[in-house]
Amino acid sequence: MVQFAESGTSRVHLWLKRLVQVEPEEIRALLWSFSYFFALLCSYYIVRPMRDEMGIAGGVEHLQWLFTGTFLAMLASVPLFGWVTSRYPRKKFLPLVYLFFIASLLLFFGLFRSGVTHAWVARAFFIWTSVFNLFIVSVFWSFMVDLFSDAQAKRLFGFIAAGGTAGALAGPVLTATLAIPLGPTNLLLISAAGLGWAMLCIHRLIAWRESMDPEPAAATGVSGNTPFVGNERGLGGGALAGLRLIVGSPYLLGICLLILLYTTLSTFLYFQQAQIIRDSFSDPAKRTIVFAVMDFAANALTIAGQVFLTSRIVKAFGLGWTLALIPLLLGAGFLLLGLVPLLGVLIAVQIGRRAGNYAIMKPAREMLFVVLGQEEKYKAKNVIDTVIYRSGDVISAWAYTGLQALGLGLSAIAFIAVPVAGVWAWICYRLGRMQEARAKSQEVSP
Repeated sequence: MVQFAESGTSRVHLWLKRLVQVEPEEIRALLWSFSYFFALLCSYYIVRPMRDEMGIAGGVEHLQWLFTGTFLAMLASVPLFGWVTSRYPRKKFLPLVYLFFIASLLLFFGLFRSGVTHAWVARAFFIWTSVFNLFIVSVFWSFMVDLFSDAQAKRLFGFIAAGGTAGALAGPVLTATLAIPLGPTNLLLISAAGLGWAMLCIHRLIAWRESMDPEPAAATGVSGNTPFVGNERGLGGGALAGLRLIVGSPYLLGICLLILLYTTLSTFLYFQQAQIIRDSFSDPAKRTIVFAVMDFAANALTIAGQVFLTSRIVKAFGLGWTLALIPLLLGAGFLLLGLVPLLGVLIAVQIGRRAGNYAIMKPAREMLFVVLGQEEKYKAKNVIDTVIYRSGDVISAWAYTGLQALGLGLSAIAFIAVPVAGVWAWICYRLGRMQEARAKSQEVSP
């Protein structure tokens, strides 16, 4: 029986080795992590179409207030999350986060089933879903950077990220297939079941981590990770510790600036996309087809890149150049868009940006947190992934509107984005080098 199990594990290892540089003892953790991220994004993308519909039901003329409400909800969630992580150990507060969102889904299910159709319910669901998206992904990556060492992250995070992309593809398929026979409201139960599966994955991953021999980091290579074994206390600190940690750390402030520049350029390109596609097609159906084709192409390139390229690029060029790669390519894309502001150029730049971000930039960005302490991985990271991210959206949207008010056209704004992309690339490169220096320091002096 033991020989059969070992033989089965060996066959799985040989198959996975073709896709990712995984060691035999890491197979369980890799597959549970893949499954965990798949379940999370599948759960979100099941309810995302309902969120968009609720945005319409709540009144299109009130959308700007819904975005403002989302930002305020993010601000309120940060101290709450900080309080929970301060008082409960990882084994407890990680499932608590998902139990909260499961309970919320069941509450909305009850409201919708009871026939409550007030606009305020629709608006509340829109804001809740927007918070749900960023929060569950932030907590997931906090757990991943806590679970794996720096060396493991550079090998495995690309493949793990592919689990989320697969979930993002599966969720809309389930919604489109089941919305009519089951009814949209009943899809909330399927989304809640996905979060339940995520909780099981957390349990199995913690069990795997505790089964590993907690030897000194210098011997095991698990640098920067606090052993889960015997760690039965909360992280300590106050409810606003995440903000305090960011203000006191140039490294974390650099990550904040990275996020702000990322959201700025993404928003600029999104506004230009809306302008070019609006001017290119008068038929809403044709615009919908263009968006669908762009989504499919970006997701297909993303999952291919996550499986086959991410870990190899990090290994070949180091984390600094890996992080700087997408900003440099996007700067070139804005330059081309400024010179030739045509639909085909826009589509190519947007697909390349989205695929590059999710396949290369996002996994590499999460690696920046592996070398940090527990409070920074959970509290500071949560602030960055939610409040800083959403504030970047708001600031960049108003900045683009201001540039247009000054009389600048699409090409002029694209040219302005080029040096911004250069600054973004430089910051990414510097942060990558700082991360590698921290990792080496922890290996020498754990």
